[in-house]
Amino acid sequence: CRQLGRSGAAALSLPWSARCFGVRIAPTGEKVTHTGQVYDEKDYRKIRFIGRQKEVNENFAIDLIAEQPVSEVESRIVSCDGGGGALGHPKVYINLDKETKTGTCGYCGL
Repeated sequence: CRQLGRSGAAALSLPWSARCFGVRIAPTGEKVTHTGQVYDEKDYRKIRFIGRQKEVNENFAIDLIAEQPVSEVESRIVSCDGGGGALGHPKVYINLDKETKTGTCGYCGL
């Protein structure tokens, strides 16, 4: 949500909860992206949407990750490769010896 401050008064009028996750509609009527990008009515960058509709992916990654159930394991160390293959990421090992006994992959968030 850091980019939000550069977007004008319309973005700043949104409540904080609407700026971070999920598709929201700005007071100007346009969809707000996951980064909080929304343009003020007089912003010159809005010219790119004249005669076109602003396309916003409504499946934000952070929302999709939050829908995944927590996987319980008995081991102290687990690994994540993002599903493997060309669509994955480098294999990382996650240490679960911390007080919380939970871990999150730094690449994919699962």
